[in-house]
Amino acid sequence: MKLTLSPARPQPPPPQPLPEHPRLASDVLVHEPLEEGAPWVVQFGGRRYLRVGAGMARLLTLADGTHTAHDIAAELGGSWSPELVNAGLLRAQQTHLLHGDEQQRPRDRAFTFVPPLTFQFTVLRPDRLLSRLRPLTERLAHRGLAAALAVLAVAGLLSVAGQLPTITNALGSPVAVPTLVLWVCLSYVGIVLHECAHGLVLSHYGGRPNRMGVMLFYLTPAFFCDVTDGWRLPRNSQRVRVALAGISAQVAIGGLAAVASAVVAAAGGSSELRDCFLLLAVSNYTAGVFNAVPFVKLDGYLALMGHLDLSHLRERAMVDARRLVARLLFGGRYERALPGVSWAPLFGLACMIFPVYVVGMAFTIWRTLLEDMGTAGAAVVVLVLTYVMLRLYSGAARLIAEARTAGARTWRIVVVPMVVLVAMVAISAGLSLPYTVTGGFLRDHERVVFVTTGAADQAAIRTGAKVTLERSGIVFHDRLGNATVASAGPMDTSAPFSVFAPVKGLDGLRVPACAVPLETDGLPSDTTGLAVVSAGHRSLGAWLYLRYLAPFWR
Repeated sequence: MKLTLSPARPQPPPPQPLPEHPRLASDVLVHEPLEEGAPWVVQFGGRRYLRVGAGMARLLTLADGTHTAHDIAAELGGSWSPELVNAGLLRAQQTHLLHGDEQQRPRDRAFTFVPPLTFQFTVLRPDRLLSRLRPLTERLAHRGLAAALAVLAVAGLLSVAGQLPTITNALGSPVAVPTLVLWVCLSYVGIVLHECAHGLVLSHYGGRPNRMGVMLFYLTPAFFCDVTDGWRLPRNSQRVRVALAGISAQVAIGGLAAVASAVVAAAGGSSELRDCFLLLAVSNYTAGVFNAVPFVKLDGYLALMGHLDLSHLRERAMVDARRLVARLLFGGRYERALPGVSWAPLFGLACMIFPVYVVGMAFTIWRTLLEDMGTAGAAVVVLVLTYVMLRLYSGAARLIAEARTAGARTWRIVVVPMVVLVAMVAISAGLSLPYTVTGGFLRDHERVVFVTTGAADQAAIRTGAKVTLERSGIVFHDRLGNATVASAGPMDTSAPFSVFAPVKGLDGLRVPACAVPLETDGLPSDTTGLAVVSAGHRSLGAWLYLRYLAPFWR
């Protein structure tokens, strides 16, 4: 967003009174261009930036509480008049840049909520620390290092390809506790380095990272580094490099881990250490690909926004997407928020849909833990569902508001939502999906039992139901055999923790469970693993309720 003011075209006097001695708000900073040809930038609210012309920047600099409009006009000289200065001050007042508007915007607090579902907690302000490291980054910032990182990433991919059967086995088998702990620790070290890379590159180009900390990103723990100050950088390529620095670091870590796993294997080292490096390599490469997706506010989106030099690209694209949907449903005439970007409506639709997938993925990861939390877990689910419903309602309200503004006919605004609602109910009731109950199996001597926690749908388990036995892996689940339910009456028992998690070495840790005896043609090779009971079909609505809500009320 750029705010300019030409002295050749005076504006009318402001319609509301201005301070006699205007002064900028305490959190407003006017940044000079970092190099010739770069824009002036006004920073306000801690993390908001506004590009302005040179004349407007000089005007704001003189608004220090000691000058009147006449004084500022005299200082600026040329064709500047008090009326033109007042017009500029009015625009500054409308943007909440003048003293007295600090209360109208949120303060820069340690805890921040970023819609739609991100919670950030600031741990430190890294600008001073990273500025001290600038001599080091200047020495490292050359093509040789970039080439070395690229070679390392490619070497890692070749190593992964050469160890594909080993990787498949590692991802499809339970992991030892020491391996899991080391993998998790190294993964979070890699995430910290990922965020530090953003800050180091931004600091190298003269920017200042505002904050670093921890966050819940769509219910998933992560770290963050606020590089909004990148909008002060003079060239698009610099902002793209800042955005992609984290991905580059993560891919390099993945390559290093993959090469290390090959070295351990060649030296005949510990298989658990080799598996840890392989898991680290795969997870970092996967995280790098996910971070490159531009449909959520991750590195790929920041790189795209920096390349196009369009601030708030996602929000404006979603406005175009909403107006496209409104035009198809209700008719009317709409203006484009991004008229120069032909693909903006489709991009905006993807930005609306992809977060739903991310939330579903995060919920799948945390569902078991939330189920085990009982009433507390149910409360968390209710809060999340309430928030999601409010977001859906808000989106529908904005859609209808867009239609009304565009002159859509009232009968379509009334009829179309009713038709959509009826269609959703019909699909929910008419579409049938296979329903399963997931738990674990436990082989005890010559007997195999199906075990679940109390949150499982015991009522859906019928005598004679087919059961699939699988190996419990982190990603893959090899099929071990088939079974049938011998008796549907559950028995209270206890089971090793490894039955419910892809972890080995914790057989001594037992958790309360319900057991159902199974009939098998032969005993499975593993003593514990996953078990999936086929429980017929359910309508889409019932399936969603039984899968995602009912476990919290049992």
